[in-house]
Amino acid sequence: MSGFALAAAATAGAVLLAAGVVLGRITARRGGPAADPHLGTPVERATFHTLHTASLAAPPLRAGLTEETARRAAGTLRSLLGTEALCLTDRGAVLAWDGPGEEHHRAHVPAQAADTLETGRSRSAHTGCADPACPLRWAVIAPLTGEDGVLGALVAYGSRESAVLVRAATEVARWASVQLELAELDRSRTRIVEAEIRALRAQISPHFIFNSLAAIASFVRTDPERARELLLEFADFTRYSFRKHGEFAQLADELRSIEQYLALAGARFGNRLKVTLQIAPEVLPVTLPFLCLQPLVENAVKHGLQDRERGCRVTIAARDAGAEAVVTVEDDGIGMDPELLRAVLRGEHPDGSGIGLSNVDERLRQVYGTEYGLVIETGVGAGMKVTVRIPKYRPGVHRSAL
Repeated sequence: MSGFALAAAATAGAVLLAAGVVLGRITARRGGPAADPHLGTPVERATFHTLHTASLAAPPLRAGLTEETARRAAGTLRSLLGTEALCLTDRGAVLAWDGPGEEHHRAHVPAQAADTLETGRSRSAHTGCADPACPLRWAVIAPLTGEDGVLGALVAYGSRESAVLVRAATEVARWASVQLELAELDRSRTRIVEAEIRALRAQISPHFIFNSLAAIASFVRTDPERARELLLEFADFTRYSFRKHGEFAQLADELRSIEQYLALAGARFGNRLKVTLQIAPEVLPVTLPFLCLQPLVENAVKHGLQDRERGCRVTIAARDAGAEAVVTVEDDGIGMDPELLRAVLRGEHPDGSGIGLSNVDERLRQVYGTEYGLVIETGVGAGMKVTVRIPKYRPGVHRSAL
């Protein structure tokens, strides 16, 4: 992702410089705000105008290629090129038109753009318009591309054949294509995150749900008040785990869900499960990926109690570490062979185990960078300690509305 972003930035920079030269001539000819002599040289004014105009076109394009986004972007792109008219298409139809001549040119666009949509190459052609008063005599058709190939076309109309317009329209189409490709990456990232959260939700074992309800039922006659409290904990736990909105949550919310999980597990295991919480209040507002800690606690309970008749202790700690919050989940259970752990973190899950660990590790790396993956200390018979470092402030990471 970072490599692509750098390439995109370099491409956008080249496009803006190329378009800036064209706009320098157009702006100098047409006047307007950039004609103020106090704003610098003509080239500096043209560059500023180009950057400003491009910044207006980027947001709709970053939402993908639709009728609505094309309509919002077409006027700005036309201004960027200084053409008589401009239209944007997908592979099947004209999405938006800006400027005169739509009534007698729009129907011919699909045929004019067919070769560009097929080959992915820009071309220019005479419009063949029979109206002597129409200023649209030449059309430049440039491809709009994405990860899956040609998505549509940008068609710029001029009053005469111009090699400068061909180059400028091609470069602006490439810049627009970068925005569309970033939109595709955003959608892909969203789909990946949603799939990962679905996978984590699937890890909420049906056996856990059944055993929780069975434990609640066992208290209905002997301790109705506790049964009622556990039922409320179960309802809140499932409501939080299956919420539909938000990639991120506050640490306080995650810990509250964990407490509910542990209350339900405690109803089943009784004194075999001992839990210690050591939470610094100042880190409670820290934002982190949704369902990031719960799989770690579930793993600790599962491995802590496995083959342990005498029970186990799970310790959950969260402390302030300057620019970061550090959360640890530790158990004194059976532990894991380090080689097996490495296989789990690579996504190789023997008997379907360890999905939660690898899922959380990958999500942390995607959000914060490769240096923020899970740190796990373990050995056979030595228990397990999982450490999560969470930057307190990170661009793009915010608390989502529930």
